[in-house]
Amino acid sequence: MNTSCPSCHRRDFLRLATLGSATLFTTAGAFAEALTLTPPATEGPFYPDKMPLDTDNDLIVVSDRITPAVGAITHLSGHVFDIKGRPIPNALVEIWQCDSNGVYLHTGSSDKNKDKQDKDFQGYGRFLTDRKGRYYFRTIKPAPYPGRTPHIHFAISKGNKRILTTQMYVKGDPGNPADGILKQITDPNQLASVMIDLRPIKESHAGDLQARFDIVVGWTPEDHH
Repeated sequence: MNTSCPSCHRRDFLRLATLGSATLFTTAGAFAEALTLTPPATEGPFYPDKMPLDTDNDLIVVSDRITPAVGAITHLSGHVFDIKGRPIPNALVEIWQCDSNGVYLHTGSSDKNKDKQDKDFQGYGRFLTDRKGRYYFRTIKPAPYPGRTPHIHFAISKGNKRILTTQMYVKGDPGNPADGILKQITDPNQLASVMIDLRPIKESHAGDLQARFDIVVGWTPEDHH
């Protein structure tokens, strides 16, 4: 898949979204009524220092390789809203995470664990939101690595400007209470906003999961002018 243009993002979105449940996307009215800003978080040391050739929104398959990544396939979707609850179209959503062995797509991480790295896991993906502010990724269930609970890094950009860097966590994971980054979120509503359920897709015979992570950024279109 090619993500060098917005139209390619749209085609991939429409094609890949059909792989998940019909409930991947629902209306956001109730969510907007109880608006909570998504808390920022550190980018961390392992944002890719060299981008992979394949940077689309399907992290399970790298380029034309036949073997998929190891891990529970997770259909990750959501909306990006501004501070007033309005969807943000054409926002660049980036995600990156370690593979099932705890190795990131980063020389500082992979150099130490080259023998363990899952070469079939893309490790990084990007997607442009549609007119309703929606995004979609196919990835694996986040795995832990030493010192951190399972999580996925997110970066949101608009007009070539990074407007939020945050992290998504697995609700109920036993490693959450001890995670130092997670402990920095002291507001209970913000904490709840980054704790996401990973639920089995009933229609899937392969045990696929689905997760919805809606993101609210402290930004409005007026800030871009």
